[in-house]
Amino acid sequence: MPLPIQPTAAGVAFKPEHGADALADPRPCGFLEVHAENYMGAGGPPHALLERLAERYPLSVHGVGLSLAGPDRLSRSHLARLSAVCRRYAPALVSEHLAWSGIAGAHLADLLPTPYTRPMLRRVADRVDAVQQALGRAILIENPASYVAWETSRIDEAEFLSELARRSGCGLLLDVNNLHVSAVNLGLAPGPYLDRLDPARVGEIHLAGHAATQDERGHPLLLDTHGAPVDAAVWRLYRAALDRFGPVPTLLERDRDVPPWAELRREVDRAAGMLEDAARRRLGRAA
Repeated sequence: MPLPIQPTAAGVAFKPEHGADALADPRPCGFLEVHAENYMGAGGPPHALLERLAERYPLSVHGVGLSLAGPDRLSRSHLARLSAVCRRYAPALVSEHLAWSGIAGAHLADLLPTPYTRPMLRRVADRVDAVQQALGRAILIENPASYVAWETSRIDEAEFLSELARRSGCGLLLDVNNLHVSAVNLGLAPGPYLDRLDPARVGEIHLAGHAATQDERGHPLLLDTHGAPVDAAVWRLYRAALDRFGPVPTLLERDRDVPPWAELRREVDRAAGMLEDAARRRLGRAA
């Protein structure tokens, strides 16, 4: 029986090098998230390990290859492989990105920004609907990290995501680090962004680290690297998000310079403590 993910659960993006530690940890974290594309093979060591982990940990499946905002047709073969992964593990959460990553059959190995227009909104909503029909479940869509803005955009990102959720019935995955990166790079105000998202739609939160540099004019430029501890500014924005949405399952991502399991657990435990505080604050307000 698949394990559920609790609202106050804090989890970690799983890396195979942490398999033994995750299995032996006497105090399992709230859940594990895996990239769907790493488990699209029929068998072998990746599945053998994940099947053991699924006995201890709730699972979230995070896709990076559907290219939902891309110019090509939705890949039916990729969607079929994603469906097979979801049938095999019945994860508590499934998510993808508001981005594109391929054109003319070529995969670009990146998550690229899309213009926020009414035609693009209809296109992405139709594709999200097709994915949900294939999976037989709602999915979560993640906000991107942005470095440039399209001149053709006519809708702000929070409104685009909110309308996408309304039209398709999908949920939202709020990546707080991505929001902070975009806010610094594009001069956005993260507070009003959070205010425009429907709390009922936000089903997961991501935390990650970034790198700080400058553009050619000397302006601050943040890069979403997933290669550093969570920045203090991101922790503050996470607190604001919990004040807005209440406790929401939260995942720590680390894809580069991956530290030992114990070091990751310290950040996961910090998020868990903030989730418990958010739950207490919400109960206090209700009382």
